[in-house]
Amino acid sequence: MSGTPETTTTGPAHPGTPEQPPVRDAPAVREAHAGQDGSAVREAHAGRDAPAVREAHAGQDGSAAGSGGGGGGVGDPHRVLKSLLGAWALAACSPEETLAVEEHLTDCGSCAEEAVRLRDAVGLLQTERGLDLDPQLRSRVLATCLNRRPARVPVPAWAQPYDTETARLDALLSDIDPGEWHAPVQLRWFEEERQVRRKATVVSVIGHLMTVDGLVAAALGLDDPLGMAGDGDPTSRTETYWLNARQPPTLTVRGPWREQSHTLLRTVSFAGGGAAELGVSYGAFTLPLEDALLERAFECWVHADDIARAVDYPYEPPTGAHLHKLIDLAARLLPGTLAARRRAGLAAPAQSLVTAGSPGRTLHLEVEGPGGGDWWIPLDSPAAVGSADRKVAHIALDGVEFCQLAAGHVSPQEAAAGQLGDRTAVRDVLFAAASLSRL
Repeated sequence: MSGTPETTTTGPAHPGTPEQPPVRDAPAVREAHAGQDGSAVREAHAGRDAPAVREAHAGQDGSAAGSGGGGGGVGDPHRVLKSLLGAWALAACSPEETLAVEEHLTDCGSCAEEAVRLRDAVGLLQTERGLDLDPQLRSRVLATCLNRRPARVPVPAWAQPYDTETARLDALLSDIDPGEWHAPVQLRWFEEERQVRRKATVVSVIGHLMTVDGLVAAALGLDDPLGMAGDGDPTSRTETYWLNARQPPTLTVRGPWREQSHTLLRTVSFAGGGAAELGVSYGAFTLPLEDALLERAFECWVHADDIARAVDYPYEPPTGAHLHKLIDLAARLLPGTLAARRRAGLAAPAQSLVTAGSPGRTLHLEVEGPGGGDWWIPLDSPAAVGSADRKVAHIALDGVEFCQLAAGHVSPQEAAAGQLGDRTAVRDVLFAAASLSRL
């Protein structure tokens, strides 16, 4: 054997392993590893006079031809440079090898065609990706972690929508620029027969969420951020906070809001299932803790969407399972809200009173899309039971649109609802849904 290195490959080293590009067997690499005194290694790493390039140039006068002669020897520049085409397509050649290959491609049509095919193949292996992270990455990572190591004290199922929505809002806040914290945010809700609008900022919206969360904190025996021991309704507490906050409010409100939400979740997780029935006072009404945290999740999502619109940030609705819980809460609150509007003269009088627990006149609320379902709303008394046999009206609409209606972002007249049956019952229920909203 003459010791002249071969320039062809013999296949993968291990079964099942894809064959490496020719550059793995290029003379520059083989000679570098074969060097006994290290000179070839230094020469290959220096990259200024790679052996493959020297051989290609030397072969032009035949001085480096192998003893076997002919055009297939190692000194053949065509064969040497062709062996580098794979590495060149992957941009893995040294600058000198790249220059030699590209000079060769201007003169050799067959190598030029092969180079185009290799470059096209490399392009197919590279998919374009945006710089933004997948918005579902965090939830997938958390789900994987929890599946591998379940939490010792898991968050109750009824508190998970609040956990998710506060985490999503916090991720949004971490992405926006400091200057966007004072971007104008349009708050909307419904009062009696009209939609109300109020200008706020990202900072003031987070302050609003924190002060209303304080009602839940006070019910759990935690510190109230306003020092009001949970007194007052959500609107008055918010007005008090905005009046006493630093003007203009600063983004330092994010830390206290975030810590408070974490403390609420830790507390209800350690309290166990019995805490779900604990009452949370909203001034004019009281909700069980389970429903109060669903209400807080609902408002967190609605105001996060307000903020996202203000700063032009993509924001998706909750997952179908969580959206169903939020829709269910709104549907369960409709009979009591309808009765309150009737007492205030804002809804038609009851037509057929029945004893508590008995079936009465009913509206079928059909909510479509993820999180949807069917709800049977008693019309004449909140103590009555909805019944398909006593149905007098039917409303069908999308789940997200129903939530926008309940948030006061869509007026009852604008709700794209399919309506059948008693027109008065349909109108009263749509207005009652809008009346669930508040500041």
